[in-house]
Amino acid sequence: MLSAAGGVLLATSRGAFAQAAYPTRPIHLIVPFTPGGSSDVLGRAIGTELGLAWKQPVVIENVPGAGGSLGAERVAKAPADGYTLLMGHIGTLAINPSLYPKLNYQPLQSFAPVAWVARVPNVLVVHASVPARSLGELIALAKAKPGQLAYGSGGNGSAAHITMEYLKLQTGASFLHIPYRGTAPAVQDLLAGQVQVLFTGAPALLPHIKAGKLRALAVSSPKRIALLPDVPTVAESGVPGTKGFEADQWYGIVAPAGTPADVVAALNRQINQSLNSAEVKSRLAAEGAEPTPASPEVFGKLIATELKRWEPVIRNAHVTVD
Repeated sequence: MLSAAGGVLLATSRGAFAQAAYPTRPIHLIVPFTPGGSSDVLGRAIGTELGLAWKQPVVIENVPGAGGSLGAERVAKAPADGYTLLMGHIGTLAINPSLYPKLNYQPLQSFAPVAWVARVPNVLVVHASVPARSLGELIALAKAKPGQLAYGSGGNGSAAHITMEYLKLQTGASFLHIPYRGTAPAVQDLLAGQVQVLFTGAPALLPHIKAGKLRALAVSSPKRIALLPDVPTVAESGVPGTKGFEADQWYGIVAPAGTPADVVAALNRQINQSLNSAEVKSRLAAEGAEPTPASPEVFGKLIATELKRWEPVIRNAHVTVD
């Protein structure tokens, strides 16, 4: 017969074995957007590294719809065992709760933060026909011609939409919003001169900036980015209302709430190790993304802070979704 101490020892050994064994089967990483976007690229980069390290497949599933809410809801309702994860984004984890009144998940209650993967600066660009060559000149032009300069976005409630509305609120400038069904068509219409302004993630814009087809006026990050060292930040532009301006997109992985702490810790360690590898750093740099390895606690604080920051912006700008 086992003694009480022996029973505790056996239970502890089983717990250690269970932790060491994870994962024992394929992991499903839900990307709540269509293939080809930054969420998809980052998810596949991390999934590949996890698969190589753990000798278990990481299956990427694209579940688009409702600004990423459909995929997020699926993960929120999945078993809390570490085998279904979400490639989260500023939209799914910080903006959607203020946009969708009947959202079927809540970022802080439905998920366990796992790892902050990357941040992607937004870049403010204009069509070559726009005479402004600085943010200050663009704001002055918009105030002189209220509502005549049009800006595109990937859709109502998209990160590009919210970022531009934030800039409008901070500066008092007036721009006309033209929503598109995705970033790609918004960029194409900007190149064609159908809209004059776009403030979105760097990856979609960098090739056209380097080709001289678009003019970059500012970046949303706290400091200048390596790929555009001559482009100032919004905060250093000197435009009234922009001091401390920051509006980068960010990405991170979450699991269903209740996922065991040892599983979260194992995922966090391996993801952070992947983010520090030369190969992943190179792949992220090609996307204009900066790796942000951090603890689950740090990522959780980011989500909580961003939820509070974007709610009044969405409310005061009267942003709604279709």
